[in-house]
Amino acid sequence: MQLRDKLYINGQWRAPSGKGKIDVICSSTEEVIGCVPEGTVADADAAVQAARDAFEGWAATPVAERAAMLGKIQAGLMSRMQEIAKIIAQEVGMPFKMAMMIQAGLPVASFGYVANALPKYEFEKRIGNSLVVHEPVGVVVAITPWNYPLHQIAGKVAPALAAGCTVVLKPSSQAPLNAFILAEVIEAAGVPKGVFNLVTGRGPQVGERLVAHPEVDMISLTGSTRSGRRIAELASHTIKRVALELGGKSASVILDDADLARAIRGSVSACMLNSGQTCSAHTRMVAPESRYAEIVKRTVEEAEGYTLGDPFAETTKLGPLVSAKQRETVRSYIRKGMAEGAELLCGGPDAPANLPKGWYVKPTVFGRVDPNSTIAQEEIFGPVLSIIPYKSEDDAVRIANNSIYGLAGGVWSGNEARAIKVARRIRTGQVDINGGAFNIEAPFGGYKQSGYGRELGSYGLEEFFEVKSLQLKS
Repeated sequence: MQLRDKLYINGQWRAPSGKGKIDVICSSTEEVIGCVPEGTVADADAAVQAARDAFEGWAATPVAERAAMLGKIQAGLMSRMQEIAKIIAQEVGMPFKMAMMIQAGLPVASFGYVANALPKYEFEKRIGNSLVVHEPVGVVVAITPWNYPLHQIAGKVAPALAAGCTVVLKPSSQAPLNAFILAEVIEAAGVPKGVFNLVTGRGPQVGERLVAHPEVDMISLTGSTRSGRRIAELASHTIKRVALELGGKSASVILDDADLARAIRGSVSACMLNSGQTCSAHTRMVAPESRYAEIVKRTVEEAEGYTLGDPFAETTKLGPLVSAKQRETVRSYIRKGMAEGAELLCGGPDAPANLPKGWYVKPTVFGRVDPNSTIAQEEIFGPVLSIIPYKSEDDAVRIANNSIYGLAGGVWSGNEARAIKVARRIRTGQVDINGGAFNIEAPFGGYKQSGYGRELGSYGLEEFFEVKSLQLKS
């Protein structure tokens, strides 16, 4: 049991101003595994003030010192990877072995990348009679989700600290325990007081106060598109910088010359990862009508190979969803798909008979899905794949772009040049070509209602700078 009764504000673990607690529930056992403070508006104000007071000193800290501090944080996280993976496997439900690589491994990589890249960053550049300088944007509020909790935290906190910003972190209330490990690591690394602050609490109270606070200069959110709209609205009153990484309904486009075995294996994996609780999940398989029957057969076989079970069992490939509420949301979408006439090929809304405890949903595949139907248009955030047939390459591109979202996607073809040509026509921030691997140094973010701004790599670092021109006499 992880009992956290203090918040990390101004370099100290201090008691919250209120008495509320938030229970953290294990997604596979439905048992309480910990609790964190339910912070208040007063706690949010204290954290922002601490960040404001620390900003000038941290911004003036030499780049080499900031980079060294980030390296210490990376080392601290690396030493606690097993603990991080175990906690997130319980909080979120990702199988432990995968959580070690992704949920614990990516945050280590993020801090490591920024620590190495920062000393090489060009902070000043002479253009004619101007000296163009990059300066930290100021006090940053990072609001993060539960699906990849520490990865999303690291994707904001590491570049913000590197740029010279100070940070107030509000993690998801559903998966907050991992954030306390980061705070302990930051404290042990010797980061000056007030530079990093952690406040847990509910979005409508703590989150909205942080977003609206006049002393906050920037908001970086990863969350739902609905949350993004609300935060953009609140931030607009004080014209804050806002970076939003929001929802997705990504398409995996299989061209008629693709290697079907590889394309289907990769497409199903990109849908089912983390039980479909991935904003960039490839939840629409856009398939050629000419090869539809074979694609359906192979896809069902692949999906049924995703064994449901305890995240700590060796045979598990698919864990539970994060909460009872999320499970019911996903089940309601499956029922909606059936009601709207899509062909249920495998899975379905019923609970797995062999798993009476835990928030499990069977891997579900629909065939002949109408591209305008609910399950083809709305983000489900569960292990649900829609196969949508197309008649021509232009038709495939039209279907892929038929979405309010534009976060990610994939193209599969026996000809890489053809795949790239099609990928250039897809209006998303990221497209995997023939299963190209995720790259932590490449920009991540979306078009349309998937948000604005970019995370990761040098592009993520640049989000946290203001640019100033000094016009010189000669």
